[in-house]
Amino acid sequence: MTSNGLSQDKLFQHIKELLPHDVSLVDTISEVLNVSSDSAYRRIRGETPLVLEEARQLCNYFEFSLDHLLELKSNSVLFENIRINNQQYSYEKYLSDLVGLLKNIRGFFLKEIIYLTKDIPIVHNFYFSPLIAFRYFFWHRSILQHQDFTNREFEFNCLPKEIELLSRELVKAYTMIPSVEIWNTECINSTISQIEFYKDSGLFASVSDIKIIYDALEETILHLQAQAEAGMKFIQGEKPEHEKPNFRFFYNRVILGDNTILVTTDHLKSVYLNYDVLNYITTSDEVFCKQCIDDLQNLMRKATQISQTSEKQRNIFFGILLSKVQDRKHKL
Repeated sequence: MTSNGLSQDKLFQHIKELLPHDVSLVDTISEVLNVSSDSAYRRIRGETPLVLEEARQLCNYFEFSLDHLLELKSNSVLFENIRINNQQYSYEKYLSDLVGLLKNIRGFFLKEIIYLTKDIPIVHNFYFSPLIAFRYFFWHRSILQHQDFTNREFEFNCLPKEIELLSRELVKAYTMIPSVEIWNTECINSTISQIEFYKDSGLFASVSDIKIIYDALEETILHLQAQAEAGMKFIQGEKPEHEKPNFRFFYNRVILGDNTILVTTDHLKSVYLNYDVLNYITTSDEVFCKQCIDDLQNLMRKATQISQTSEKQRNIFFGILLSKVQDRKHKL
């Protein structure tokens, strides 16, 4: 087989690894290239060479580079940038895409998310309505600088129903995927700082509103503790929908890392790097992902697993988080 045939075979093998096991490779290629199923088969089998434009279409659709498939030597890593703006890519579309991403991950036979966090992971902000509303308002006013929020005080009714439903759907999707989270006691600080900043800026109508948000944050920590104790993720007030443990939680006292997410699905790994609070860049570059998983596994060896075990350390960790919230509530 020619080197071109080898590269074409490798390209389709890579695409197959990107697809959930119940999605047809032939049907997908046929749709992307707008060719018949028979023509798609011939390309997949290497009987019909791909032209450059077809390779470009496939790379654009599946969002990867041909560099490593063609075995080009390079120290560069290709990332896709996902960034919210208030025109072409809204916060609602951002949430909807995250839900779609998690549902796609769930479709694979083997799947796992490893999350090294320096803040509360976005999904854990969405258990209780008051905290969902505050995050929605804060992100739109202070991060996205949406003009509709410029001169507004915070109100709980600022939260559109469709945003709350999407937020809860995101939580639901996340509970179904085996995950590892690596936290330290600083992860809650940014949320507290944001609440205090709005308090000092006079953006709350009353002290009782602040207390309601802190109560929701406290309940969030307690629910997270319950999931860590069980070793399973579940919706607050509901029983887990799965029988096997799917949640490992680590207490990291070594470093304050970045928000780094490693997703493993069957034969593929992808890394998501969070920046500017909500935005992220992502890559499936094999070398980069291998380096990330090595770093994360090394950190986990130095951290303490407090899910399903190490009850004393688990109580200490969550006790520190709770004390920070309770201290602020007492000073209101």
